[in-house]
Amino acid sequence: MHHVLIIHEVEAYPAWKKIFDQAAAIRKQAGEVSYQLLRYDNDANNIVHFSEWTSLDDARNFFESPMLIEIRKKAGVKAPNFIYLKEIERGML
Repeated sequence: MHHVLIIHEVEAYPAWKKIFDQAAAIRKQAGEVSYQLLRYDNDANNIVHFSEWTSLDDARNFFESPMLIEIRKKAGVKAPNFIYLKEIERGML
């Protein structure tokens, strides 16, 4: 499995979420398989986006594309931190 962890602050969560939802089809087409959204417990505008991808190359190509850079600006994303991850183990307790 291939995952991307993105940590970023947004100007306003409701506005960001609207644009995030509108981009669902292009995220899926780019190779996103699933996602989770989390927020800091004391700040609704600090978002963690954890997603599974078909490949890390697909994810990098998508997140680094000029189109997505413009979408992030429109959504009010501040200084995103992208971490590309390969799963080595999964378990349940």
